[in-house]
Amino acid sequence: QVQLQESGPGLVKPSQTLSLTCRVSSGSILTHGYLWSWIRQSPEKGLEWMGAIGTSGRTYYRPSLKSRASISRDTSKNQFTLQLSSVTPEDTAVYYCARQDGTEDYWGQGTQVTVSS
Repeated sequence: QVQLQESGPGLVKPSQTLSLTCRVSSGSILTHGYLWSWIRQSPEKGLEWMGAIGTSGRTYYRPSLKSRASISRDTSKNQFTLQLSSVTPEDTAVYYCARQDGTEDYWGQGTQVTVSS
């Protein structure tokens, strides 16, 4: 069964760029038919799908985050990365990476990110 693990800083200062990595094991990010996604959850906004990268490398973003979010991948390390620029305290949330195929999703455990000076 595929496993996903998020990593990154737990504290980011306002206006900086948040960078998170999702390491995937027991499954390849090049396997056809999956989206490798970033999702976040906060008390204020609830669960929010942020964006994804597909098997082909094509990226998809939530329209409201498109100007600040960037998702990339490193196939040699079987991992993918989220960068979110110009963060504000409103970006404080638990961030999850997930493999999605429309029927059965696998999620990482999540990592808390707090934006504060």
